[in-house]
Amino acid sequence: MRKKVLAIYYSQTGQLGEIIDNITEPLSAAGIVVEKLRIRPVNDYPFPWTGERFYDVMPDCVLGVPVPLEPFTLKETSYDLVILGYQSWFLSPGIPSNSLLQDPLFKAVLKDTPVVTVTGARNMWLNAFIGIKKLLRNSGARHVGNIALVDKHLNPVSYFTIFHWMLGGSKTRWLGIFPLPGVGAGDIAHASAFGKTILDFLNRDSWAGMQEQLVAQKAVAYNYSLMVLEAKAGPQYIGWANRVNRSKHRAGLLSAFKYYLHVALFLGAPILLIIDAIFIRPFSSKKIQKQKHYYLNLD
Repeated sequence: MRKKVLAIYYSQTGQLGEIIDNITEPLSAAGIVVEKLRIRPVNDYPFPWTGERFYDVMPDCVLGVPVPLEPFTLKETSYDLVILGYQSWFLSPGIPSNSLLQDPLFKAVLKDTPVVTVTGARNMWLNAFIGIKKLLRNSGARHVGNIALVDKHLNPVSYFTIFHWMLGGSKTRWLGIFPLPGVGAGDIAHASAFGKTILDFLNRDSWAGMQEQLVAQKAVAYNYSLMVLEAKAGPQYIGWANRVNRSKHRAGLLSAFKYYLHVALFLGAPILLIIDAIFIRPFSSKKIQKQKHYYLNLD
């Protein structure tokens, strides 16, 4: 009997869809039945974003509040593998992905099913990955692989280019001189190599060692400096989200949060990384190795 794979994801720009297409192409070429589904919230998030709409989703995103999804039908009741494409919004699983993983019908499909997670992010995906792992565990899924493709340019550079894309709607060079935003075209095309690895282990009916092979193929990489920033920013985001949701002055607090992000990126982050480089990193090699293993692997 032919093996069946479900590739399910949410994407506004289409970038994650391209990544999913390239990952699944070797599976389809080998005769695997690949069912692809792009989910949509009932009240979808239009692209390009407006600044007001973008910041308005922050509290519910950070606090994991689900939204209704457009009804969708799966062709099968069970699959040999689910490839789950998710996004990172505000250091958390994007609202559509979070909503999907809280959907009772989809959770039933995930139970005892091998899952490979895939994201295409600006660069900070670690906290969102932790959230996705927890949601998968709550669904009884078997998390067997993770792929995280990122924009490889410097953090401040990608900050500007991604907002140029998100608010302008075109994947072009900001001011004609900045690099293209998002995951590089070469990295997107190279995702087919990860599909070949997945196909190999799918045909073996064993997932042992696959994540290690994906890591060796650079399907996921660990950036210590970004980990430091995410570790400090995550609790701050939760605090902001709770304050906004409790306040009668939502618009004003969201505006303050926007300026907090700017200050944190261009002033707070450099100071934090300098302090870490002098006082923490030189004395934390064992802890760093443990963190690296945690983020690169699935346990």
